[in-house]
Amino acid sequence: MRITDAIVIPDSEIEITAIRSQGPGGQNVNKVATAVQLRFVIASSSLPYRCCQRLYALRDCRISDAGVIVIKAGRYRTQESNRQDAFERFRQIICKALEVPKKRKVSRPTAGSREKRLERKTRRGQIKAMRKKIDL
Repeated sequence: MRITDAIVIPDSEIEITAIRSQGPGGQNVNKVATAVQLRFVIASSSLPYRCCQRLYALRDCRISDAGVIVIKAGRYRTQESNRQDAFERFRQIICKALEVPKKRKVSRPTAGSREKRLERKTRRGQIKAMRKKIDL
């Protein structure tokens, strides 16, 4: 499976099984396995090390604690359509992990924002000062 021009995942690393779809389905619901489950083990994959690390760091419910990506595709009525849907969603997860996060540039508050903050503080202090008892 081709992810990008540089990254290709061998089909032997991706395990696909046909499962029965969930929900109402009429006569064929208990007979035909049209849904597809895709399993991919990150640790034993041929992906670059940095990509694997970013996959582990992703907060995605489809990635288990053991490092296995599990995608269930049952949106369509045919197994082939569900297979393509599962591959496309898998490709999106991998592409998301390939993106290098930008380094955060340390910024300072602007002069206007500092001025507004100080104004709010003094206004709030005046409101609190008005609550004090009056000393005759």
